[in-house]
Amino acid sequence: MRFTIFQDSRQGDREGNEDRVGYSYSRDVLLMVAADGMGGHAQGEVAAEIAVTEITRLFQQEARNKLRRPSDFLVSVINAAHRAIVSHAVAENLLESPRTTCVVCIVQEGSAWWAHAGDSRLYVLRGGKLAAATQDHSRVQQMVDSGVITPEAAALHPERNKIYSCLGGVVPPVIAVGSEFRLQTGDTIVLSTDGFWSQIPAALIANLLRKQDIMGLLPGLLTEAHKRAKGESDNLSVVAMTWEAQDDPRHADTELMDNEQFTTSSNTMELDRPVAAEDVTDEEIERAIAEIQNAIKKVPR
Repeated sequence: MRFTIFQDSRQGDREGNEDRVGYSYSRDVLLMVAADGMGGHAQGEVAAEIAVTEITRLFQQEARNKLRRPSDFLVSVINAAHRAIVSHAVAENLLESPRTTCVVCIVQEGSAWWAHAGDSRLYVLRGGKLAAATQDHSRVQQMVDSGVITPEAAALHPERNKIYSCLGGVVPPVIAVGSEFRLQTGDTIVLSTDGFWSQIPAALIANLLRKQDIMGLLPGLLTEAHKRAKGESDNLSVVAMTWEAQDDPRHADTELMDNEQFTTSSNTMELDRPVAAEDVTDEEIERAIAEIQNAIKKVPR
C-alpha cells in the first residue's frame, strides 16, 4: 500500500479536548478512527479514549494479515468499544456511563470500508467532488432525509447536536456500515469530528485538494474552522488519508514492513486502567446497564 496520512486534534473554545483520533497500519491493512466524547455526559474524553484505544488494540490483534470480513470487523470492534466503556462506568461506580461518537475506516487491497455511530463523519473526496459520505445519526439529519428542512437549514438548527446513537449509552449503538468502496489514485478519505466538519464544507475541502495535498491543506483548514466558529468552537479533530499511485516511491510504502509490525499514531493518553472488552460478557454488560439505570432512579430530583 502507498498512501499519505495526516492526523491532528486541537482544543477549541472548550475547557478540555474530548476528541480522540488515531491510525494504525500493518503491511496490508490501514485503520483510521475518530471519536468525539459527548460533553453533555461525564468523562466524555474517557469514553473517546477507551473507544480509540480498544479499537486500535483489537485491530492490531486481527490485522497481522488481511481482514477476512472488514465490515463484520468494524461492527465487532465498535460494539466491543461500547462494552468497554460501560464496563469502565461500573468499575468506577459512575451514575452515568461516559459516551462518545465514533467513526472507523479500514483500507485494504485497494478498497475502503467504514462504519460509524453518531455524528462524527467520513468523506471520500475524488476529483474535486464528494464521492461518498456517512449520514449523521441525528434528529436533524432525519428531518433532512424526510424533507422537513433543507441541509442549509440543518446547519443552523438549534437541535443539530442531538444524536440518537453513541457508544456508552444504556442501549447498544446503532451502527451504520458503508459498502466496499474501490479506491482510485488521488482519492482522499477524511474522518472528522463536528468541530471541524460543521465549519468546513466537504465541497470546499474537495476543491482545495485539487491544488494542495492533505499535509499542506488540513493544518490551515483546522485553523480556519476554529476562526469561523467565532469563539464558540468545539474541539477539532481530523485523520485523513490520500491513496497514492502504487508505483510512486515518494509516499508511505508498507511493502517492506514485517507481518507483525504496526505503525500507530493517536492523541490518546494511555488510561491508567484500560478496560479490555474481551473480558466482559454480554450478561455482565446487561447487568451493568441495569445498575446504572437503577442508580439514576435513586438520585433525588
